[in-house]
Amino acid sequence: MRKIYLLLGVALLLGISSCKKSEGVVEPPTPIDPTVPTTPYIADNSFKVVAYFPSYRDPNGIADAKYKMITHLFYAFLNPNTDGSLATLEQASRFSAVMQKAKANGVKTGISVSGTRSIFIEMATSVTARKLFVKNVLAFARTNNLDGVDMDWEYPSTADGSADNYVLLMKELSDSLHKYHKFLSAAITPGVYAGSIRDGLKNEVFPTVDFFNIMVYDGVGWDKNEPIQHASYNMAVASLNYWMGTRGMPKEKAVLGIPAYGKNASNASKAYRDFVAANADVNLDYATIDNVQYYYNGLMTTKKKAKLAKETANGIMFWEFYHDDNGNKSIIRAANDELGRNYN
Repeated sequence: MRKIYLLLGVALLLGISSCKKSEGVVEPPTPIDPTVPTTPYIADNSFKVVAYFPSYRDPNGIADAKYKMITHLFYAFLNPNTDGSLATLEQASRFSAVMQKAKANGVKTGISVSGTRSIFIEMATSVTARKLFVKNVLAFARTNNLDGVDMDWEYPSTADGSADNYVLLMKELSDSLHKYHKFLSAAITPGVYAGSIRDGLKNEVFPTVDFFNIMVYDGVGWDKNEPIQHASYNMAVASLNYWMGTRGMPKEKAVLGIPAYGKNASNASKAYRDFVAANADVNLDYATIDNVQYYYNGLMTTKKKAKLAKETANGIMFWEFYHDDNGNKSIIRAANDELGRNYN
């Protein structure tokens, strides 16, 4: 019996000795990634003039001088898959061409991520897919030396539960991009129509996103005073009042969207440059082409909206860059003149 007690005692002492030795083990420090900035991320709160360039447009259709008239350019679009991977970028050579021109003119560059609602909903529901998506988007931005990323999910909704997953996705994406000093923006609904889509953008997203490109257009029938005008001045006022007044979006994050195209009563579109080419009076907001009347934002309304944004928000956005005229009747030029920006 004594031998048994002696053996147990020895085993206990060895166990205690082993525990004490393990307590003294020092784990090696986590390697420092030299590519991660050591200074804290600081958001750019300067006034913005944003434009989108779709992949199906010819870069040669935009005068080089137009790049001096914007502060941010987004290439549209980069598409996600449900598992968080990314589809091959369409027209990669065009992407390179417009990004190079933008950078040469001091314009901040970004990629706009878009796709079907069903893909976004499924991807954002999965923790694994979200993580892979964020990793891939960051890698794309870093590989192409972009300044930031724009999310164009149209739209998260409270009706299907995607609103909460949108919050998670944007928070994870924001943390990842900001770590490398890259901004995150989001294209959002004008907010003038009540319902699950408008409520799908929760206030919890406001702190994570650097600025919101508010798509205040495609609203045929909203303004009873101008029923065929899809983007009236009153609609712009109502949109900004809702997002900043009712919902409390910070002023420095609100960017007012202005269309560079018109629509008719059937909701068919035509580029602003087409109205200029047809010798329409672009001081007005309507023109008749081939016996069809279109309503758009002419020079005066564009200036009025630019003034509104300067006084109450922190930027303007145009969909899309190619739609605008390259000459003296350019609405982007008119907006710059109203804002007092030098584009020479």
